[in-house]
Amino acid sequence: MTVYFIGAGPGDPELITVKGQRLIRECPLVLYAGSLVPKELILAANPTAEIVNTADLNLEEIIARIRAAHERGLDVARVHTGDPALYGAIGEQIRELERLEIPYEVVPGVTAAFAGAAMLRRELTLPGVSQTIILTRHAGKTPMPEGESLPELARHRATLAIYLSVDKLREIVAELIPHYGAACPVAVLHRVSWPDQDGVVGTLADIAAKVEVKGFTRTALILVGRVIQPEGFPPSYLYSAEHAEWYRRNSEAG
Repeated sequence: MTVYFIGAGPGDPELITVKGQRLIRECPLVLYAGSLVPKELILAANPTAEIVNTADLNLEEIIARIRAAHERGLDVARVHTGDPALYGAIGEQIRELERLEIPYEVVPGVTAAFAGAAMLRRELTLPGVSQTIILTRHAGKTPMPEGESLPELARHRATLAIYLSVDKLREIVAELIPHYGAACPVAVLHRVSWPDQDGVVGTLADIAAKVEVKGFTRTALILVGRVIQPEGFPPSYLYSAEHAEWYRRNSEAG
């Protein structure tokens, strides 16, 4: 018996790994994270499987269901939105499974930051612009550890992907402008990859007003950085003629 923590992706039911899709079809117990998981994935489960929406269950209740399945020798598909390693709350579940000596495996998924880049048709790392991506959130019910506040991270001026924080957008803008400048491009993307996805692109100076017009108050990702609207950058060394020649020489030498 194994518990599979499966990343369902950000919304599009096709943005799931082949392995994750297969496990959902095969496992006799499917525990999924409410409306955040595409219904097409859950409907693809075996008709005989027990399917449980965990939105109203606490940690103790979830572990109790997993433990009961373990005692019956049943595999469990524990389906999370996006990638389970990022704001997926799998850490406390894993801790309990290890305490109970219940086997588990993590199956990665597509996170909203990368689906958002695809939606914008942008690369998040460009030569001479940014080679670093910081995935973070604004402080809320979950406090930020020392050294990880947004102003401290902003000093790097890297590409930022800010999760779970659109309701704090005006605070975020005020914290970022001193480091990025008011003209820095920003994108706020709502329900990325879902059929009703929407988004708006602006600058730190005007993005809050644009988002208020749209009415985005939750389920939105904030991307910050010059990669969103680059005004020029050198070509990557990867596809340069010099790199290709070096690669050929070393291949021949081998």
